[in-house]
Amino acid sequence: MACANANWSEENFSCSICLDAFSSPVTTPCGHNFCRTCITKYWDEQVKYKCPVCNELFNTRPDLRVNTLLSEMVDRFGTSVRVKEQPCVEPAEVPCDVCTGTQLKAVKSCLVCFISYCQTHLEPHQRVTVLKKHRLVEPMDRLEDRMCKKHDRLLELFCQTEQVYVCQFCTETDHKSHTVVPLKEEYEVKMAQLGKIEAEVQQMIEERQKNIQEIKDTVKRSKADADREIADGVQVITALMRCIEKCQDDLNQMVKERLKSTEKQAEGLIKELEQEIEDLTNRSLEVKQLSHTKDHLHFLQTFRSLKDPPPTRDWMTVEVCPPSYVGTLRRSLDQLEETLNMEMKKLRDAELKRVQQYEVDVTLDPDTAHPKLILSEDGKQVHDGDEEKELPDNPERFTLCVCVLTRQSFSSGRFYFEVLVKDKTGWYLGVARESINRIGQIILSPERGYWTIAFNKDGMVFSGNPAVRLPLRAEIQKVGVFVDYDEGLVSFYDVEARVHIYSATGCSFSEPLCPILCPSLYDYKGDNSAPLIISPVNQTD
Repeated sequence: MACANANWSEENFSCSICLDAFSSPVTTPCGHNFCRTCITKYWDEQVKYKCPVCNELFNTRPDLRVNTLLSEMVDRFGTSVRVKEQPCVEPAEVPCDVCTGTQLKAVKSCLVCFISYCQTHLEPHQRVTVLKKHRLVEPMDRLEDRMCKKHDRLLELFCQTEQVYVCQFCTETDHKSHTVVPLKEEYEVKMAQLGKIEAEVQQMIEERQKNIQEIKDTVKRSKADADREIADGVQVITALMRCIEKCQDDLNQMVKERLKSTEKQAEGLIKELEQEIEDLTNRSLEVKQLSHTKDHLHFLQTFRSLKDPPPTRDWMTVEVCPPSYVGTLRRSLDQLEETLNMEMKKLRDAELKRVQQYEVDVTLDPDTAHPKLILSEDGKQVHDGDEEKELPDNPERFTLCVCVLTRQSFSSGRFYFEVLVKDKTGWYLGVARESINRIGQIILSPERGYWTIAFNKDGMVFSGNPAVRLPLRAEIQKVGVFVDYDEGLVSFYDVEARVHIYSATGCSFSEPLCPILCPSLYDYKGDNSAPLIISPVNQTD
């Protein structure tokens, strides 16, 4: 028996399916060798029996027998060799469908065989003439999903009518009258759409990044506002504390000075009394001494000098009046109140200037105005025309209450506007929900969607349930309205007096708000004819 060639390569002892050393090697009728387990498993998964190396077809499944000579040679060389290392399959990569055991990475997929091959198992497709005609593509996973279930053909067309993938046979049967295009063409259409979607998504991302920045800017401004408010508060309260301390010091000084004056007066009177007591005591001693003398001449001579008593004050008319402190504390508090009022005026001015920064330009909407109302061309003035005009039906128009809304509405943030009410005897104004009922009689209250103040001969009230009567210091000429939508705040100001009138807090806003004006009707004397005027803000007032 000839000796085995010691220069044979390791490939001579390796199965071309598992790429490991042969295990129970068997030979196919075409002369190629495989592990019994590898070729058996390979044929179990095939419809037709063919050689994995040369693709020769067999009519029946060959009866395989162990290649004794090859088995002995493998045992003799004791090899556990592998073909030259190829990359093993990694996650998300396509594995070779032929490899058993350790699967290698596929380098091509055959659209005729519907099998993916590693470099070793691809070799027949690069060598055999028939196999060279097969269509090889980049590795594809799950090739069976690319097959038409009905015709067992490659899905390479797209039905635009039913938006499904089809094979060539489908276009001749179920999709015969449908619009069918190659996958590549539909791919290009969808890629163009994908580009548009990507641009839209990118725009949405940029918008949201902008929103994030706006939120951060808002927080930054809020922190700056909070720091400024705290600093202003500390400054004002410190000033007030200094005023109170000064008031207390002035009061203490005034009381002490009055007490000191009284004490000084008492001290002088006491000193004078003590002097008179001393003079009278000396005279008493002289009298006692004279009373004991027996010399008649001396007694009479001395007695003559004692007839005139020492000069003294009539103390019955002298008194020390304690100081009166009546009104002292009141006068100090009056002075403190005056100082506090000055500080309060500064605060009111600062508050009004702050809200005036949120001025908005609003104009009246004629489509909402009651038929009796007359609006100026610029939409800034409204008054009662004393005659009801014939106007087309409009569900947005007030039918009974002589009101009008503005064209503009606000659903977030802060806004401020001013209305001139000079020379009017009746009116009401404020803000209202955009969806308020405008047909027939309406009830002014926050529950019904109205946040307004009203003025008439009886005074001024906030139209709530119940109404809140408001102090009226003087004839009001201009009203400022400030709304913080997010905080749920509606505030009213007497602009000329720089005085805060009233604030509705804790309001719940769930829809846009519109400024609302009602100039009220003429009275029987023809008064109240002046218009309500939306006027520009003048922060130097």
